[in-house]
Amino acid sequence: MAADRLDEVLDAAYDCLTRYGARRTTMDDIASAMGVSRSAVYQYVRNKDDAFRRLAGRLHEQALRRAREAAEADAPYEERLRGVLAAKLDLVLQLAGDSPHATELLDGKTRLFGEICTTFTTDLRDLLTDLFTEAGTAKGVTPSEAADICVALVVGLEAMPGARDLLAPATSALATGLLGAAPTSRGPGEAHAPHGRGTDSVPSTTRGTS
Repeated sequence: MAADRLDEVLDAAYDCLTRYGARRTTMDDIASAMGVSRSAVYQYVRNKDDAFRRLAGRLHEQALRRAREAAEADAPYEERLRGVLAAKLDLVLQLAGDSPHATELLDGKTRLFGEICTTFTTDLRDLLTDLFTEAGTAKGVTPSEAADICVALVVGLEAMPGARDLLAPATSALATGLLGAAPTSRGPGEAHAPHGRGTDSVPSTTRGTS
C-alpha cells in the first residue's frame, strides 16, 4: 500500500536524520537507506524537505494522539493530566535520546517545522484547557492559565536530568494547586464532581467517549 511505502520512506529519512542531520542528508541517502533508487523515493515525497516535514508531522501527530487518549481516559484528573504532559515529554526525550540531530524536528523557529511545532503546542494547550474546564480549577486560576502553567512545566522538565522521574511528583503538585482539591476517580458512566473552580471554569456534567 502507498501509505505503508510512505512510512518506509519516513523511517529511512529518520535514520538518515539521526546520522547526518537535515542539512547534510540527501535524497540519495534516503534511497540508500531504503535499498531503492532515488526515483522510487520521489514517488512518495517531493524532496528531502518534504520528507522531513512529513516525518515531523507524523511524530507530532502520534504524540498528540497519545495526549488525547490520556485526556479522555476514565481515570482521576491527576492521572489524565500526567498522561497529556507525558506525551509531549516522551516525544522530546525520545528524539534527544536517538540523536542530537533528531531534535531538529522540534525546532519551532525553522521554516521546515515551525508550523508543525506551533500547531502541536496549540492543540496540546487546548486539550489541557478542556481538561481543566471539565475538572474545575482553583479559585483565581482560569483553565487557560492552568494549561499554560502545565505547558511551561513540561518545557522546563525537558532539559532536566531524570525528567521522566520528576514528571509524576511535578504533576501531583500541579494537580493539588491548580485543581484546588485532591483528584478522585469516578465510576463507569458517572460524571466526575468538579473541584473548587475559578470564576470562568465551566465543569461538564457528562463526558462523551471517543
